[in-house]
Amino acid sequence: MESLTVIKAGTGVLTRASDGMLDGAALVRLVTAIAGLVEQGHRCLLVSSGAVGAGVSAFGLEGYPSDLTTKQACAAVGQARLMHTYESLFRNFDLAVAQVLLTASDLQTPERREYVSNTLRRLLAEPRIVPIINENDSVAVEELRVGDNDMLSSHVARLLGAKTLVLLTSVDGLLSPETNELVEEVPDVDAVLGFAKDERGRFSIGGMASKLQAVKNSVDAGITVHIAHGRKPERLAGIMSGEKGLSTRFDAR
Repeated sequence: MESLTVIKAGTGVLTRASDGMLDGAALVRLVTAIAGLVEQGHRCLLVSSGAVGAGVSAFGLEGYPSDLTTKQACAAVGQARLMHTYESLFRNFDLAVAQVLLTASDLQTPERREYVSNTLRRLLAEPRIVPIINENDSVAVEELRVGDNDMLSSHVARLLGAKTLVLLTSVDGLLSPETNELVEEVPDVDAVLGFAKDERGRFSIGGMASKLQAVKNSVDAGITVHIAHGRKPERLAGIMSGEKGLSTRFDAR
């Protein structure tokens, strides 16, 4: 699907650092930016983290749960909250949403992989529907996990033959370890794999190292990847039109 853009928003983008609850203002900005891309004719698919973080407050926890059962229970509560919020916000732009929850076996078993592909392609054939994907955290145990949503978004982008993958995170992009300045373009991802500081917040799962692995898998499949600041989603339109300085761009091989 040559015109498809897959956008991944991490937990640190969608929830408040102080308590892990959904950040309503951040979600409004993200939905507004994606709706703007849809109006410009882009086909967009959103891979959204935030389910566990969104459910944390219902259990009165001060941080990300460490035990699997509580984590899955938080995801069950939080996923409902997350989708309700997305549905309400996208409706303001006359857009519908579709929820697709996946585990690793959905992408690794050929027959199930084909079902997933067919369903997503049918959804994307409708210009007013935005599919929203998350890992099925309420049932995914270690052997069923894709890894994190950076890897999930890369899997989905490759499955659908997307043109572009945008990984939204809590920094402007990949920063040079020498100058701490934004690296605007990376022709060869292998040359920067050592740049990553794998820092994670209390409510997040992935880090820059996992992002760079997802980037490598994607560019090797011919997909252009951007790492950009998820708290500044208004930059998405500029990123898609080729403006410099708004993200780190990794060229497709």
